[in-house]
Amino acid sequence: MAESDMSAQEWKHKGCEESRKGNLSEALSYYSNALKLTEDKAEKACLYRNRADIYLQLSNYEKVINDCNSALKICCSEALLQRCKALEALERFEEAYQDAEILIALNPNNEDFQRVVDHLRKIVQERRKRKLHINAQVSEVLDLAFDENTNEKEREIAMSKLLLLAGDDAGAEEIFKKEGISKMVHLVKVEKNEEVICRAIRIVTELCKNNISRTESVMKYVGLPWFLEIMSSTSIERVNASQYCLQNILNTYSGMNNNKPDSNRNEDLYEAHKKEIDTIMFCLSYSITSRTITGLARDAIIKLITHNIHYTALDWAKRFVELRGVQRLMEVAGEMEEYNSESLLDITSSTRTITSVCLAMVYKNVYKNCDDEKTFTNAVDEFIEDKLHSPDIQSKVRVVVAITTLLLSPLDVGNTFMVKEGILEMILVMAGMDDVLQQRVALECIVAAVTRKDKVDVIIKQGVNILKKLCQSQDDSLRVRALVAFCKMGNSGDSDATTTPFADGVTKELTEACRRLLINLKKENREWAVKGLSYLTFNTGVKQELIENLEVIETMIDIADDPSTHDQSLFDMLTTLMNLCNAYDEQEFEMIELSKFVKYHFPEESELDDDFEEGLINLLIDYDVITYLLELAKTDDQNCKELIARVFNAICSKQILVDVVAPAVVPETLLSLALDGTVKGKKQASLALVHLALTKSIFPDADNIVSAQLLMEFVQPIVNLLNLECSVNENCQTLTALCNLAEVNDSIREHMFKEGVFQKIDAFVYEGDYLLKLASANLINIMILSREVAIQCFEQNNSRVDYLMLLYKDENQDINFAAAAALVKLTVANKEACKKVLDSNFWLEFLRFLLTNPSSNIQQMGIILVLSMIKSMEDFAEKLIETDIIELLRSLRKNDTVQNKNIKELTSIALEAVAERSISKEALSVIRWERDAACRLVQSDLLNYLEKKLWVYERTKNVPLNIYSEFGKILTGR
Repeated sequence: MAESDMSAQEWKHKGCEESRKGNLSEALSYYSNALKLTEDKAEKACLYRNRADIYLQLSNYEKVINDCNSALKICCSEALLQRCKALEALERFEEAYQDAEILIALNPNNEDFQRVVDHLRKIVQERRKRKLHINAQVSEVLDLAFDENTNEKEREIAMSKLLLLAGDDAGAEEIFKKEGISKMVHLVKVEKNEEVICRAIRIVTELCKNNISRTESVMKYVGLPWFLEIMSSTSIERVNASQYCLQNILNTYSGMNNNKPDSNRNEDLYEAHKKEIDTIMFCLSYSITSRTITGLARDAIIKLITHNIHYTALDWAKRFVELRGVQRLMEVAGEMEEYNSESLLDITSSTRTITSVCLAMVYKNVYKNCDDEKTFTNAVDEFIEDKLHSPDIQSKVRVVVAITTLLLSPLDVGNTFMVKEGILEMILVMAGMDDVLQQRVALECIVAAVTRKDKVDVIIKQGVNILKKLCQSQDDSLRVRALVAFCKMGNSGDSDATTTPFADGVTKELTEACRRLLINLKKENREWAVKGLSYLTFNTGVKQELIENLEVIETMIDIADDPSTHDQSLFDMLTTLMNLCNAYDEQEFEMIELSKFVKYHFPEESELDDDFEEGLINLLIDYDVITYLLELAKTDDQNCKELIARVFNAICSKQILVDVVAPAVVPETLLSLALDGTVKGKKQASLALVHLALTKSIFPDADNIVSAQLLMEFVQPIVNLLNLECSVNENCQTLTALCNLAEVNDSIREHMFKEGVFQKIDAFVYEGDYLLKLASANLINIMILSREVAIQCFEQNNSRVDYLMLLYKDENQDINFAAAAALVKLTVANKEACKKVLDSNFWLEFLRFLLTNPSSNIQQMGIILVLSMIKSMEDFAEKLIETDIIELLRSLRKNDTVQNKNIKELTSIALEAVAERSISKEALSVIRWERDAACRLVQSDLLNYLEKKLWVYERTKNVPLNIYSEFGKILTGR
């Protein structure tokens, strides 16, 4: 039957079937189809209940309540229980209790309903008591906070208590009822204490958080202009509190949660409050270029736009472009603190960076639509054309500054305008002017542009001579910027590193210039000095000089800690530390190109000597740089975390450093860096863990520096390093580190197995390098010391047994021994492994190889393997009798040249075990009958043979074959 011809009953039946199977989405669809087709009230009520049950299983409690309400309108009391459960899940306990009371009134003898009532009654009573207590507290604290006779300290304490109460829904409701909003608004207007003002704003935030009715009342009472007015402050705390308050109002209107990156809006809430949301966006957009607000407020407004521009949030991007928001952002992007004019906007040192991020986010969210992308670029083009048509030089400078701002984020738009006709020429003309400000602006634009190596050919061709000239400038700030630009050109991969642009000795001069600028009180020069040193320290001579002048490093750290310059200076300072430790990855193309360029133009004078190593230790320990880095590692900046991981890896890779520093390098920090960060950063931190595991410097037996539990957490990031794309040396180091970890205890071995280490090793099976084979075999050998691992890892994968057996063909005897020892342990712990050995079509050849090997250790492993298989497989002894293995065992027992006593003893036991297992009860009866017949016939030769045969049987039937107890030392030896 076609679905279009199905009746409501048939849809309902299909829905019930899918529900029983657990196919909730299908059941939901079928019940909805049935509801559309039926007009019968009783049938509708039943379908609403059925669909509500599905929603309940899906935890969609609002829709449960809606369907139950529909069912109850038709008088279906059975829906009360479902609605009661949904209300309780939403913590609407009073309403849930009302439903429960009706239920028990209708069904007074139902014990299940009685338990529900008792449970909810207890919750409601506790909530009522708590609410009464909170109400009393709110009244008391409100009176104290707004009493004119209260001193400042008591008012601060009272506002703190009120803030805590506002965080509770009952407290927030009571504050709201007692006209808390009007009191907070008045207080913010007249209060002088910034701490009290900030707490008042935060209380308003708590009243609005996740409560749409209170939010609507707040916005109606105070209005959006109030929030923008209180935000315009020079107090960072007040600006942050105001920004957070507005964000929470947006979240409440839309149902978003900005603390979760993947949070989506609630469509019902969003549609109901779209007008209010658009009004906020409209006001924020126009406030970007307001000349009456502070720079901090401007930053906060741009951040709010950035946070909400994403298409899964409020989808502001297209509307923002239509409202000329891009042009306004470009106005801010072109601002400079150096121009002192009443017509300019108030900005901070972070404004341009914040603006660049916002522009990038707007572009990213309109890029998916070709027409919207053109609208964005047209808006930028309009701003540039408008400024270029102005005759004053200031407008042209603002264009260059705005393009530089565009280039600060990963945005191709900036490059688009760099290559437009006349733009680059204008920048180069500015760089050649005698005006220092224009030169600096031009240099900074070039520095930003040459990071895009696919579009800088023209800059490199036309700009080198200008940069050469500026490198000889008497102005230190210009020289440092020119150096940074030159180094970045070398990093582009397109420049000719054979052209020597610097005079002899200029490296030391530039280093000295950076050092002077670091002690200069002018903040901007200090920032660029840090950036200059981050490039200069590729040079060995500069490294040596810097280590001998540790005050420079200390000053760099102080600059990086300055909140106004923190982000970029911190990155440059960490780059310098990375260079000092030689922590850059020489496998990376960019670093290779940059180091080649710098080394060519700044040739190294000498290799690093012992004094440098001592100086580096002095820097790391005496200047407490390690402690500083450990604290910095808590940053959310992924790029900075990567640099910190590189420095730690460099430290941990040098024995002379790790012995001194390892106790101070908190492994928890390395672990956090290995689990969270950029791909390269996580790899660097994981490699640092490998180095620590290789030295065993932090293992439990080394003064219990690290617990075995923490070592277990090392496993995942280290296992993740195993990759065929890594070098043989890297993989071998990782495997050896895992061997050291696996030696600690069974728990770590079993955890390594769960993390998929065997699947990683499988990738090395067909690798030709013997070091990889040996390291893999050694790791298997240690891993299967855990019986649990031995049992699990070979039950489902026969190829692993074959792999170990095939290693006998390798010419390296260490590999032969490791593989044989691993197989012995496997077969002792796991009977299935014995079967897999026998399933192989070359098991006999393998045993021959072991027993005839010139190495006594390998021979010994071969004998124990035979014994293990005899014990595990009843018919194995009979199979051996049919082969030449018995003769090989006998020759080993008789061979007087065999020096290893274990071999002779084990061989005797093996032969006796073969005799025992190869003689069945029936065969024994025949032997006895034959012996008796021989006695009667006095056939002495036959009699001697049979007596000996019986003796072997009697002698060997009680031979202990517990390999773990008998040969434990052999089996556990590596």
